[in-house]
Amino acid sequence: MHAFRTHTCAELTAENVGQTVRLSGWVHRIRDHGGVLFIDLRDHFGVTQLLCDPDSPVFSEVEKLRSEWCIRIDGEVKARDASLVNPKLPTGEIEVFIRDMEVLGAAEELPLIVFGDQEYPEETRLKYRFLDLRREAMQRNMTLRSDVVASIRKRMWDQSFREYQTPIITASSPEGARDFLVPSRLHPGKFYALPQAPQQFKQLIMVSGFDKYFQIAPCFRDEDPRADRSPTDFYQLDMEMSFVTQQDVFDTIQPVIQGVFEEFGDGRKVDAVWPQISYRDAALWYGTDKPDLRNPIKMQIVSDHFRGSGFAIFAKLLEHDGTEIRAIPAPGGGSRKFCDRMNAFAQKEGLPGMGYIFWRDQGDGMEAAGPLAKNIGPERTEAIRLQLGLGVGDAAFFLGGKPSSFESVAGRARVVIGEELGLTETDRFAFAWIVDFPMYEADEETGAIDFSHNPFSMPQGGMDALNGNPLDVLGYQYDLACNGYELVSGAIRNHKPEIMFKAFELAGYGEEVVRKRFGGMVNAFRFGAPPHGGCAAGIDRIVMLLADTANIREVIMFPMNQRAEDLMMDAPSLPTSDQLMELRLRVIPDED
Repeated sequence: MHAFRTHTCAELTAENVGQTVRLSGWVHRIRDHGGVLFIDLRDHFGVTQLLCDPDSPVFSEVEKLRSEWCIRIDGEVKARDASLVNPKLPTGEIEVFIRDMEVLGAAEELPLIVFGDQEYPEETRLKYRFLDLRREAMQRNMTLRSDVVASIRKRMWDQSFREYQTPIITASSPEGARDFLVPSRLHPGKFYALPQAPQQFKQLIMVSGFDKYFQIAPCFRDEDPRADRSPTDFYQLDMEMSFVTQQDVFDTIQPVIQGVFEEFGDGRKVDAVWPQISYRDAALWYGTDKPDLRNPIKMQIVSDHFRGSGFAIFAKLLEHDGTEIRAIPAPGGGSRKFCDRMNAFAQKEGLPGMGYIFWRDQGDGMEAAGPLAKNIGPERTEAIRLQLGLGVGDAAFFLGGKPSSFESVAGRARVVIGEELGLTETDRFAFAWIVDFPMYEADEETGAIDFSHNPFSMPQGGMDALNGNPLDVLGYQYDLACNGYELVSGAIRNHKPEIMFKAFELAGYGEEVVRKRFGGMVNAFRFGAPPHGGCAAGIDRIVMLLADTANIREVIMFPMNQRAEDLMMDAPSLPTSDQLMELRLRVIPDED
């Protein structure tokens, strides 16, 4: 007999009745029924009910067991009485009478109970992550993650991609976040960086003549944490292809992502049609570049209805350049109570409020109600209703000013309206490609031009586009949004040195700086670089959506907390004096 088990805790069925078996696992739960002990034994695969009474030679030892003790038992498989069969368990037809037992690992008093669904503070869960991971939901999430990665790999190989590994220790590169720097012992005063992404290396792989590349790549960014973002490291499906257009990349990655969601989506609808929406339209319609298309609400510009109107606040706003009024339609939101609630929402978001109109039945016809309706009059109100396609029982909310001042709040308001009115589908994955990102943006205070997205992207129109207004230049850059999250980001790359130098020059980086910071890639592009493009898909966010959780730490095996600390391993930690001397570094203490 095997030293620890003949079966897992999910394998025994009625066919095994009468057999002597050996099981190993953790004591999940103990129940004492008048001197007869029932123990649920758990391993990674499932649960088996054990039975022990005074007739067992090890009854006195079994009585000492406590939750989460790791044990090995030998026993006889018995059939449960028909009235006691548990159809929810694969092993629900049987139980095992304990004949022998060995304690493999005793457990002290538990800071976190594994059995049940009791909630614990996140700090407790992360400090004792090894216990938290024993819980059924966490076992399921981590298994899902592993299965998703395996499926992605297979789908990429099936499309003739090969997986190549890129360096973990490299040079600093501007990818939109802070680098994690690594001091060099052999080169005192110099630092490596952990890669924010394999961006430059995957482009160099294309220059090296490899037609298709992918990697399940670790990425390291010193970022502020959010519920959907790790503050230190994450994994992505990184891919690149040569001799491709933007549409080729879309056609390649869609069956991979769509197939994974169909395979692991637990029956939820997965959209097969992925619309392509310009960045400008996404901002207008949804207030964000990662819209949730399960919500059908589209915002619209209604400025013309308020010019010269009796609503002085909006009329005066529109006298200034760059201002506009947008409406958020709210089908089914036509009550003063709901409108007041949304107005309070806007105030909590830092705005003075949110104007509204709602339409109600007056018996002999429809009436527009609310302060705005009274101020602008029935003719303008009716024109707004017709433009938005609304009717009795509906409402519309209005925000005005420069879009940058209210756009994000409008986007959040759209989400809340969709959820509260039941307009947002819950059992669906809705995808959209966001395209035509602006290459550059201007600082509102200084007017300085800088990259707004990936600096290595090819501008639409090439060199000719860079000779005009930088703020009019669009890039071959794209993101894939799903249910309000960015899942994929990518671009067709700028593979021509002269265009790259010009693109960086517009953002304030001279040729000398570009050669110094990206010398490897610039040098490679001098020797016949092919047109190429690709993207990266966030593994953590994909699994987060499939696991139906809003917190990314629920699908990462050993995540950091909100302060970028590993409570289990006590990281970050102070270096020793010897380590600092060897690296020729000195830590400056806090002044306080």
